[in-house]
Amino acid sequence: MSVTDSSLIKESRDRYLTYALSVVSGRALPDVRDGLKPVQRRILYAMLQNLNLKPSGSHRKSAAVVGEVLARFHPHGDVACYDAMVRMAQDFSLRYPLVDGQGNFGSLDGDEAAAYRYTEAKLTPLALEVIGEIDEATVAFRDNFDSTISEPVVLPSRVPNLLVNGGSGIAVGMATSIPPHNLKDVVKALLELSEDPEITNGRLSTVLKGPDFPTGCLILNTRKEISEIYRTGRGVIRMRGEWSTEAGPRGKSYAIISSIPYTVNKAQLVEKIADLIIAKKIPQLSDIRDESTTDVRIVMELSSGADPEVAMAYLFKNTPLETNFAVNLTALVPTTTGSCRPELLSLKQCLQHFLDFREEVTKKRLIFEREQLLKRIHILEGLAKIYDRLDEVIKIVRKSDGRQDAALKLKSRFKLSDDQSYAVVDMRIYQLSKTNIEEVRKELKDKKSRVSEIDKLLASKKKISELVRKDLQELSDKFGDKRRSKLEQDNIEIDFRAEDYVVQEDVYAIVTADGWIKRIRQNNEVSSTRLREGDRILRAHPLSTLDSVVFITNHGSLFSLKASEFPSSSGYGVPIQKVLKFRDDETMVESFGVRASAGSQGTMLEAYPHYLQDGDTLVLVTANGVGFALKLSEIINLKRTGKRIMKVREGDQLAAVCRLQDKIAMFTRHGSGLLIKSKEIPVRDSAAVGVSLMGVRDDDRLVSAVSFDSSCKMLMELSTGREKELISSDVVFGHRALKGNKVVQRAEIISVKRQ
Repeated sequence: MSVTDSSLIKESRDRYLTYALSVVSGRALPDVRDGLKPVQRRILYAMLQNLNLKPSGSHRKSAAVVGEVLARFHPHGDVACYDAMVRMAQDFSLRYPLVDGQGNFGSLDGDEAAAYRYTEAKLTPLALEVIGEIDEATVAFRDNFDSTISEPVVLPSRVPNLLVNGGSGIAVGMATSIPPHNLKDVVKALLELSEDPEITNGRLSTVLKGPDFPTGCLILNTRKEISEIYRTGRGVIRMRGEWSTEAGPRGKSYAIISSIPYTVNKAQLVEKIADLIIAKKIPQLSDIRDESTTDVRIVMELSSGADPEVAMAYLFKNTPLETNFAVNLTALVPTTTGSCRPELLSLKQCLQHFLDFREEVTKKRLIFEREQLLKRIHILEGLAKIYDRLDEVIKIVRKSDGRQDAALKLKSRFKLSDDQSYAVVDMRIYQLSKTNIEEVRKELKDKKSRVSEIDKLLASKKKISELVRKDLQELSDKFGDKRRSKLEQDNIEIDFRAEDYVVQEDVYAIVTADGWIKRIRQNNEVSSTRLREGDRILRAHPLSTLDSVVFITNHGSLFSLKASEFPSSSGYGVPIQKVLKFRDDETMVESFGVRASAGSQGTMLEAYPHYLQDGDTLVLVTANGVGFALKLSEIINLKRTGKRIMKVREGDQLAAVCRLQDKIAMFTRHGSGLLIKSKEIPVRDSAAVGVSLMGVRDDDRLVSAVSFDSSCKMLMELSTGREKELISSDVVFGHRALKGNKVVQRAEIISVKRQ
């Protein structure tokens, strides 16, 4: 046994590259010429050549097809092979199915096909066009995996199958995703390119206007976008289901979905919409049912007075009823060495490769026909030689010692070739009649005429192109149909307003001191709502479900949350950190309600002071007494990550927030208080560090700030569990950065609020 030294890196690289090449060329990517992956090509070839499953014949068990393909051509799993055959039989997967399936071959609802022992299959008429002139020496053959029989390298397809049926696949380091197209459109583009090889991709995209999906649906891309996709070979096709309204009995109205985007699971789509209706995310819809048969028909009942366009706008945004198809026109392209390489193609390149292939196939077909004609002419010339001397021929045959002896004697006597002499010997008696002699002479004349015609065709590239165009036009006339997907290039997007999808009701948005949130209806008593042990209500904002709540945290961030997104609960609710993206050790300091309509803000503030609107000014003060006044803007519709409104120094944190009024009273945990004028506080319109507003001792920290215009009463919550009233005149009036005076002697202040 010999041992060869080799680098692990080299061996790993070489083997991985071998594997990658095998996946790319032998499994995942379709050939640009016939648009088929190897497994699909082998299935079609085996169904015709080995099993004779022609459209005019009977169906046969799918198990027989899978077994034949695996035994002779495809050394892989039976499940993958059967799945490939099933897909070629599904009219919702392929625009033009190549397999005629009988039995359960799956559905738009995502149902799996029955096992291959239950289903039957044969070829469709179009599949014969894809297999093409396979018996006329038009394509190369190679040995199968065990070198027992041969298989075609590519099928001589008359159908531009790559674009017509599309395909998808994931190889090593690359993928393909080709949308299906309408046969008439593709043929028309091929004819344009054949007549004008200099035509641009832009011009071709006005002929082949866009994909044509088997499930119908609308295509929302503009002409410019589709032209760019066809130029680069990459892009995104935006698909949207079709819908219409329908009047029902007793004044009811319905929105009817009549088509869905390609590859969307209909059952999952209906389930998703039903879940949204149950969760009251779409108040415009009250019910949904699937009435689909061979055609898609999803019926959605509209609520009384509801705008169907508003409902559909929500569905387009939040369900697969509007989705994208990623285009990647990567396919295997033949090289001069006879192998194939993967290449990203433009539309023009896809069409040109197919035209070149069809011209090559047409030439080979003519050459094959010419060879067969010459063989027949040779035989006919021999027959013509002996027809005038039949008596002598018969005498020689009668005196011979058998077929071979007769052939040798005829060959010698009449100067015939081996083929001619055996053809004479093998003739039947009735073929020696006068009528048959005339038929031979006529056939000889016709065959020579056809050879002359083929020679002229082979000598002219223009005539070959004309033959290709003729074949394509016949194909289009025979199998072409109307487009199913409509091009909505002047599509007008429906305005999406989140408030249109909220069921309006008056609620309390409850925020607790420990940072739990929930909402209850305003006809419930706030004081009796359930709280966790030791927790208390910090704010119970009286709002509508159309309104919002903003939260300000100790890290100096501002968050916004719709009241409708507060969990409706009779229990404790949920921690705010589960809903908003707080950072580690980030806690809430204060919250304010934000009305959707701020027209009566002044009146509301008298009854409930914790409302905000754009343009309001807040005073922000840290535990170390540093702060400033911030003029607010864009306080709703923030991202879940929040917005920074204060730059907090390391070791410090935001501790108190209040509205800017004429006077500001600040309090520390150890009982100090200071009252200053608001004019001493700098006003900013963006995040800042601030200035010292109150001098806080090293062992102390600021806990509350209260604002008012003239004078006010305040209520202090103390560490002893008691509450103590305080009037504004009890707090020393001074300038910013002073330490203030003691307002509590033998207890710590937890918080201070206005009464």
